[in-house]
Amino acid sequence: MNDLEKRFIEARTRAIATDYAHLNPRQLEGVLTTEGPLLLLAGAGSGKTTVLINRVANLLRYGRGSDTDEIPLPISRDEVEFLEQYAARPDPEQRPLMQYLCAVEPARPWEVLAITFTNKAANELKDRLEKMLGEEARDVWAATFHSACVRILRRDIDKIGFDRSFTIYDTDDSKRVIKDILKEMGLEEKTFPVREVLSVISNAKDAMMMPEEFSQLWEQRGDWRRVRMGRVYAAYNRRLRDANALDFDDIILHTVELLQSDRQTLEYYRNKFRYVLIDEYQDTNHMQYMLASLLAGGRKNICVVGDDDQSIYRFRGANIENILSFEKQYAGARTIRLEQNYRSTQNILDAANAVIRHNVGRKGKTLWTENGAGEVVTVKTCFNEGDEANYVVGQIMMNYRRGVNWKDNAVLYRMNAQSNALEYAFKRNGVPYKIIGGTKFFDRAEVKDMLAYLCVINNPTDDLRLRRIVNVPARKIGAATMDKAQVIATEESLPLMEVLRRAGDYPQLKASTGKLTGFTEMIDEMRRQADDMGLVEFYEYVCRRSGYVGMLQEKNDMESRGRLENVEELSSSIQAFLENDPENPTLSGFLDEVALYTDLDSQEAGDNCVTLMTMHSAKGLEFPSVFVVGMEDGLFPGNRAMGEPEEMEEERRLCYVAMTRAKEKLTLTNARQRMLFGRTTPCMPSRFLKEIPEENMEWLGKPEPRPTSSWDDFGDGPAYAPQREARPGTERPAHLERPERPAHPERPVRPAAVSAPLLQLQPGDGVRHSAFGQGMVLSVRPMGGDALVEVAFDRVGTKRLMLKAAGAHLVKL
Repeated sequence: MNDLEKRFIEARTRAIATDYAHLNPRQLEGVLTTEGPLLLLAGAGSGKTTVLINRVANLLRYGRGSDTDEIPLPISRDEVEFLEQYAARPDPEQRPLMQYLCAVEPARPWEVLAITFTNKAANELKDRLEKMLGEEARDVWAATFHSACVRILRRDIDKIGFDRSFTIYDTDDSKRVIKDILKEMGLEEKTFPVREVLSVISNAKDAMMMPEEFSQLWEQRGDWRRVRMGRVYAAYNRRLRDANALDFDDIILHTVELLQSDRQTLEYYRNKFRYVLIDEYQDTNHMQYMLASLLAGGRKNICVVGDDDQSIYRFRGANIENILSFEKQYAGARTIRLEQNYRSTQNILDAANAVIRHNVGRKGKTLWTENGAGEVVTVKTCFNEGDEANYVVGQIMMNYRRGVNWKDNAVLYRMNAQSNALEYAFKRNGVPYKIIGGTKFFDRAEVKDMLAYLCVINNPTDDLRLRRIVNVPARKIGAATMDKAQVIATEESLPLMEVLRRAGDYPQLKASTGKLTGFTEMIDEMRRQADDMGLVEFYEYVCRRSGYVGMLQEKNDMESRGRLENVEELSSSIQAFLENDPENPTLSGFLDEVALYTDLDSQEAGDNCVTLMTMHSAKGLEFPSVFVVGMEDGLFPGNRAMGEPEEMEEERRLCYVAMTRAKEKLTLTNARQRMLFGRTTPCMPSRFLKEIPEENMEWLGKPEPRPTSSWDDFGDGPAYAPQREARPGTERPAHLERPERPAHPERPVRPAAVSAPLLQLQPGDGVRHSAFGQGMVLSVRPMGGDALVEVAFDRVGTKRLMLKAAGAHLVKL
């Protein structure tokens, strides 16, 4: 290579880099490194989405131009000098020439596969690419694992024995099938909980273990419960196959099966996708890992983006080894660490860095920011869960009075049961809130009913949805009749719809023949109309023809009117689908999109209310102010993690995720005792709290360790000194003692001749009491010429005081 060629290659890279001048050096390196396997270790808030989007844009604009020594065109000295000048002083008018000289086989949009973990993230990627590159950028395969696999299966699933018009069963559908199978097999749900059975089946599918292999394994080990679950698994698979249905695990499992068994299909997709990008790689399970390996096995142009420190879905089958062993799997893989954080302050990052540093199974990185130090982390020890909830609500109310929006606050907890005390405090104080993970739109009965109609119209062999709608609205077709029909369908290996259509041929069904054939004729009529109407118009027709709308209109009560609004709102979802995918406006396409819809896709930024959610649900989100409650050993980390190194590291990663959701203010709370599931237990501060450097936090109400012990005792055993002597065997841990009465309790004050004016207080005000110390007003209730004030004190918990009596001891801050 001569000097001119060297100058050209260097100038080409620098000229391309001018398109991405807004990126930091490590982000830019991730964008310009296009060829071969690449691991982007992206810390929390490090702008990985920006890198992912700009990387795709670079592939479409310049191909491998920024990562190759290849010079496809004869070059002249003038062209080299032009690129050098452009790199030094970019000129928008000269950009077309620059792009022409720098591009080396630019990728076409459909040659790029970008896998994200939510539909929302996939759509965001497409939208931002379209703004950068124009409408053709929407042809990039940006999709979730499940969405991408459904597209592949709709084209080729017939090669492994399924019909392309397959139905997708959601979790509720799968539960219903399992319930039916348990009933048929005479197995008690108490012994075989439906959720546990489904989890076992899901884990088996993730390991690509079929029912026969599963049963053999547990027969050899002599586990009778698992052997019976193996029989349920086999029956479940048969039921799905008969209904031409796939559950969520099947979608990826059958795609892997297809690619492994059909070389022609595998080569088609390997040739189609020149570049494969996978986001959130730390959360991939075994099947997803297999799928990625198959698709990228040709060119090996695979870029995975993830953070081993945020791998928190082990319970769902996620395998952190997928990201930790990436460099071993792909020889010559390059690793780029994105450590500059754009979200949080340095105090928050220092606290989170210190906690996660205690994990052994990690690649290692340290987040830093130019945002400034910010406030230290607040740690607050409360008396019990009620005081904790009151403290959190009080802080949020104070923030609101200072101009902070409700929606800028989030409260995170380890388990859903913790929300009970919090919800009570929010409701009592009139603070608007929403819980992520509540009843979702597509989970509402009336919406599922209408979707079931559409599913049966699309796939008449969908027995599960058929049974849901056959008597909704009421058609005098009872469960006993349907049970008889189901038995016939099973014995004759026929779809249930076909048995209903031929009801007159079966003596068991003769009494209901007219009703059953009337139903099938209605469905057949709907199927014929489907081809002659637009999707929205067809849906509205189904609502009327089925009698569902009429049923709700006839009831005409408040609940029915709300349900009718939900039925009508479903047409808005259909319209949105048509706008997002105008080229494939099919009924099956819409049903696929709904089936793959997730809770994270439904979060709206416009709701001005506090967000309550589990730490797992908070992944990928950010808020100016975050409260992490329940920081106690046994709760977080949970009891199951004690003595289990892998479980403890997972809990610590979850703590890291929770802490790094905060942009400006992070508050961690714990209680000295907590009632959960009807039992009150003493609590020790979470061991994660002691891992935070003292210079990065302020601890309010910090419990004092015994003089003979060190701070390291916290989390490993009793660490609080008793406050007074007790008889042997009757000692009560000091941290369970109710706060002592003040040395000078309030006594009734004789009214003066002229009453002093009452202290003017309102919720959120800070106060100081001569005996109880500093606190915050939670509520003020006028009572005649007095007022009952509820105050959450930092040191002694919540107190209710009569304002006239307490006024002499109380100062407003």
